[in-house]
Amino acid sequence: MARHSFIQMSKLPNVKGRISYITSHARQENLYATYRTADNEFWNNLARESQQEFKRSGAEGKCIEARELIIALHEVYTQYEPQQVLEDFTEEFHKRYGVECVSALHHNKRKTNYHIHLIFSERKLLAEPEIKIATRSVFFDETGKRVRTKKEITNEDGKIREGCTIIKKGEVYESHLFTVKDDRFKSEPFLREVKEVYTDLINRHISDPEQQLKVFDKNSVYLPTKKIGKRNPREEEIKADNAARQEWNRTADMALISGIDETKILEIKQAEIHDKVSQSIRKSGWLPNLFRSIVSKAKEFLQNLVREHGMPPKPTLSIDMAEFRTMQDLMIRVQDEARTIRSLQEKVPKLKEQLSEIKGVFKGKERKALDEQIKQTEQEISERLDKLPNTLKEDGYPDVQAFMATYREAEAVVEQYNRSLAEWERQVKEKSRPPKPPEKVSVRNRLRQLQEQGRQQKPQKKSFDRDSR
Repeated sequence: MARHSFIQMSKLPNVKGRISYITSHARQENLYATYRTADNEFWNNLARESQQEFKRSGAEGKCIEARELIIALHEVYTQYEPQQVLEDFTEEFHKRYGVECVSALHHNKRKTNYHIHLIFSERKLLAEPEIKIATRSVFFDETGKRVRTKKEITNEDGKIREGCTIIKKGEVYESHLFTVKDDRFKSEPFLREVKEVYTDLINRHISDPEQQLKVFDKNSVYLPTKKIGKRNPREEEIKADNAARQEWNRTADMALISGIDETKILEIKQAEIHDKVSQSIRKSGWLPNLFRSIVSKAKEFLQNLVREHGMPPKPTLSIDMAEFRTMQDLMIRVQDEARTIRSLQEKVPKLKEQLSEIKGVFKGKERKALDEQIKQTEQEISERLDKLPNTLKEDGYPDVQAFMATYREAEAVVEQYNRSLAEWERQVKEKSRPPKPPEKVSVRNRLRQLQEQGRQQKPQKKSFDRDSR
């Protein structure tokens, strides 16, 4: 599978505290650069006005003062000047969306995760402050909510209750320095766009196409793995979840190569994983062990389908077309490897059955040898599954799903050519006036186009240049 970018967004109920945390050398062990498009006064005013507005609304929960993006960078970016990298990434957001930002460039403690924290405002400064003057007395209760009459904030003895306020006629009762929040920052399309923008920006400075990142497609046959944050108390749980997800992904690769239609795999993923996980959460809440059990059963379901389906016959082509033959050879190689893996997978249950039948005090050595054979076979299966996508990556395809989609489309082009040629030959035999035979050149050109789309190659750059866009 291709390597995916990691770009995550979170809400900030305390923007001033978060800015202090990400930009402090005293609190960050590996802080390389910081950058601001607005000063502290902007963020202080933003926090104050957000809290005032939240209080007036009477809404429950926490006030969201700003939002934060965490952008994981490829390792190649450690070679570039940190301040330049940070400014380039921050200005990309600042210019595109027109809101103020604060950012910092970090490494985690083990220096395995080079990443940017980018805090941004959901509001813009007004050209002129908006000031509201009371045309009559205005009354606010203890919660800061405006009420209609003075009676609503007085006790039985007629005195104003503690915490209630009155704004007299002619006084300022409300002022605004900022616009209302821009709702687009809450939307899924916005986050998707940000991921595309930053993934593309990261890839502009990765010269090796095989190392370039892609945005994870939630509608693909694969399951996403989760990133483990600093000092995450659920680290072991997330590792176990990721292992289960990777097992499913490798099985999906096997299913695609075995000729199972992509739509069928997606149906299984939806019915056996998404639907059952949703039912489980509604019934019992989030249970990590149950999630892994659901994924494991879905993987076994798909493995059984692979075994029942069998391998499709090796494709043949009756015309000389080097581009498609290259794809055919690649398909044959991965199918042969998939056949070997399936043979090993079928061997494991038989070995386990043999092991269960070996009993007796003096059979320890025999059991140990058989147990070791099972472990070696499972290890070989795991290693072969991990290496399976690499065969395709060497030819420029990011993962099995991309190759299979390209191959099926190319295969359809060739089949259509063969049908056209057969029809032309039939008309020749009937001694009718034959139409012009189909052009091989146009088919070759179409195949080249499909291969380029499948490989998703992009222009390569060898240096970090902020003006390259």
